[in-house]
Parts: sequence; structure tokens; C-alpha cells
Amino acid sequence: MSLIAAAMTLFLLVLATRHGYHVDELYTRVASRHLAWGYVDQPPLVALVAKVEMAVFGDNVFGFRVAPALMAAVAVLLAPLISRELGGGRRAQILAASMAFASGLVMYTGHIMGTNNWDELSWIMASWLLIRMVRTGDTRLWWAIGVVVGVGLTAKYLLVLLLLCLGAGLLVFGPRSVFRTWRFPAAVGVAAVIASPVLIWQLTHGMPQLEMSSALSKALATLSRSTFIPMQLLLIGFFLNPVWIAGLVALLRRPEWRAYRFVGWSYPLMVVVLLVIGGQGAYTTALQYVLLAAGAVVVDRWARNGRRLGVLGGLTALNAVSCAVLLLPTLPINTYANTPVLKDLAIVQFDQAGWPELTRQVGAVYHSLPAEEQAHTVIYGNHYGQAGALDKWGPQDGLPAAYSGHNSYADFGVPGEDKTTVITIGVDPKQFGALFQSCEERGEYKNDLPVSDNGQKFMVCRGPVKPWPQLWEQLRWIGFQCPYTAKAITATSTGECD
Repeated sequence: MSLIAAAMTLFLLVLATRHGYHVDELYTRVASRHLAWGYVDQPPLVALVAKVEMAVFGDNVFGFRVAPALMAAVAVLLAPLISRELGGGRRAQILAASMAFASGLVMYTGHIMGTNNWDELSWIMASWLLIRMVRTGDTRLWWAIGVVVGVGLTAKYLLVLLLLCLGAGLLVFGPRSVFRTWRFPAAVGVAAVIASPVLIWQLTHGMPQLEMSSALSKALATLSRSTFIPMQLLLIGFFLNPVWIAGLVALLRRPEWRAYRFVGWSYPLMVVVLLVIGGQGAYTTALQYVLLAAGAVVVDRWARNGRRLGVLGGLTALNAVSCAVLLLPTLPINTYANTPVLKDLAIVQFDQAGWPELTRQVGAVYHSLPAEEQAHTVIYGNHYGQAGALDKWGPQDGLPAAYSGHNSYADFGVPGEDKTTVITIGVDPKQFGALFQSCEERGEYKNDLPVSDNGQKFMVCRGPVKPWPQLWEQLRWIGFQCPYTAKAITATSTGECD
């Protein structure tokens, strides 16, 4: 199993530098220079890890992705551990590790540095520890669960959803005895202490996460409900659906797994909750991963001859190839753009492309200004990815500082009072026209790839009508940038992603 986990890390690191930074990574990169106990859209752990990575490996995309690749290896190792707790032998554990390697969850979270890495890993680890505690009766494991939950909450708040569903499953289906120990409230206390700085930050800043969640739900609610069921069949990978579904059915029906029935029931409960609140189908992925590990035990007992084992091997290989093509930069970016099926399904590839080109085109606008005006010019990106790209590649082209009012990027800096000209990317012309004495359009971003910002207008605005600190309050916005339309959705706006 350790060899499979090591192969996973090596595979991810080989592909780490293809295509480039993901849009969210550009934001995290800048956030790492502005460490805080919290951000509008996420807790602080990812930014802290990014800072450490850049200190160790330098400011490059390879170093940025070392931690995700290592966490992917841990996730691969956890799958056979879950199978072992459920009675799986060595072959079942090898199957679990191989299928984990081939899963979409490990490939996606192992490639891109973001909140999903820690979130998914904390879900899987907490589930494993809880299953182990039920099997062994060792309530000392509550201490470990408390630590995992506390650390997980410093990366993403979504972990609460898993805790609610697993807790409800335990209360309804048992064994409720795991709660009848002083170590349970102690573990809650441990988690609360670890996560308290980020929770206090949210409380003292007006709970911006609620506004962010509202915007995200508004943008994706209809789309999430209409695609929810199909998403369930794509998250782990199409060819491994029979395995995790077998794990789910076995957890619900097998007499010898009665003690673990709470795990099985937590999945349909989570599905119902997400459908009601309009949550994304992808939120069930880590729990499906746990079901996949259980399914490995089921299919191991089924594969009692070479032919059936060959079927499992073939399905695992097909899943690995399909997920690698869709989720990892295994093919040239132009191949994704020029192949209709890949263009529609492998959309994550295009969020990792076009950023240096955007910077160069903004640079052309900047260098077209008179030299005396350049000294008083800044750049404003409508969303954090644009500003993050300018922060990364702008200095190479002699560009000035880039700013954005999007989410916590608004807290990373405000232009100085001597900055009287601003080059904007993709902003609302009416909004900026009211904030400056004059605004003129200066072309648009053009890229042959189907990147989301393609066609975004550039403007040059001069003469701010108020001091920048006052303007900034009107430029702040909390929300979500719709993929491939560059449409901004906030908690107070109307409409959805197209």
C-alpha cells in the first residue's frame, strides 16, 4: 500500500507544473503574504501552508503543489485502513489502495492547492477513526477525532456537515454507547480550542462566511439540484460506481456490519440535506470515498477467480485513465480546447491557463500610457484571480501593484492617494463611471482558449471622485465568480450562473 501511495505522490508531482496556477491558487498565493486568523471565504490554514511551501521551495507552481501531493498519499493510505477495520484482508486492502489511486477525489485534491485538500482529508480521517473506535471500543480515539476536527475547521467549515450526518446516524442506528464517555465532550472541547481563533474571527467580522455561502448557493442552487444525481456518478469516477455503491448497500444490509450502519445511512442523509439547501453534489465526495473503501471488501469477496479479478482491474484502470485526463493536466491544453467532449467536461484545465497572457495584455495597456501617468497608475481586477495573476507576473513586465475588492483580496491593500489612474479588468462600467471623472475602454482580453475571462473589457479610469479609502467601501464585494461567464454573484444580487 505504501508503494501505491508513493506512486500517487510521484505521479502528481510529475504533472504539477503543466498548464499553470489555478485561479484559486493565485488568490492563496497572495493571501499567504497577508496571514490572518480568517478570510472572508475560508479559514487560514491553506494560506499558512502556502507560505511555508514558498519559503521552502520558492515562489513557483511546483513548490505550491508539494503539500497536496503528499496529502493525496495519506488519503490513499487511509482507504486500506478503512477496509481493514471492516474486516478486509490484504487483497481487499490492496484493492482499496488501488481504487483510491484511481479515484477522482485523490487526483483532483492532490493536484491543486486549496481548501479541498484539507477538507477531504479531514473527512476521511475522521470517518476512519470513528469506524475504528466503534470496532475496538477504544474511546481514547475521541482525542484524535477532536484534533482532526479542530484542524479541519481551520481549513474549511464544511466538515460540520459530515459531523452532523455521522452523529445523526449514530444516534438513530447506534452504537450510541460511543457518546457515553467523558472523552466525547472532551474531544468537542479540543476541537473548539483548536478552531477557536478562526471562529472568533468570523464572529468579530460579522460572519462573512454566511454571506459567502449565500452567494454561492444563489449562484449554483438550480444547477446543483439539476445535476446532483449525475454528479454522484462522476465524483469518484464512472467506472468505480459499482464498488462504492456495493459498499453502501453492504453497510446498510450486512448483519456483520450492523455496528457500522451509521456510516451507510449518513450518505443518503447528506444527499437529502444538500438537495434541500441547494448544496453542491461534490460535497458528498469524501463520504463516497469511505464507501469505496468499504466496497473494496465487498468486491474482494466477489472476485474469487481470475476473470472477476481481471474485471476489477480493468474497471480500476479505466477509472484512473478517465479521471487523470479530466482532472489532471495530462494532455496539452490545446487538446482540451479542441476536443468537444473534453472542452465541456475538463473545465478545471482552463482555470489553470491564460493568466500570463492576461498579464501581458494588461501590460500593453499600461505601457501605452505616458510615462508621467504610469507613475500614478494602479491596476484593478474585478475578481481575485485577475489581481492574483497581475501580482505574480506583473513585476516581470514592470507593472504597478494590482488590487481587487473581491472577498478578502479587498483587505490586502488600498491604492495610495497619489494613484489617480486605474486600469480595470472586467468591471461594471456604470459603477466605475460614477467613481471616476472619466473612463475609457481600452480593448479586451483575447485568448484562443475557452478561459472564463475571455472577452473581459479593459478600461482606463482617471480622477477618483473621492479618496481611495472611501471608494474602497463601494468596491468591496463578497461572492462568487461564475465559471466561463465572468459573472459576479453576491448575496444581494439577483440571478444565477448561466
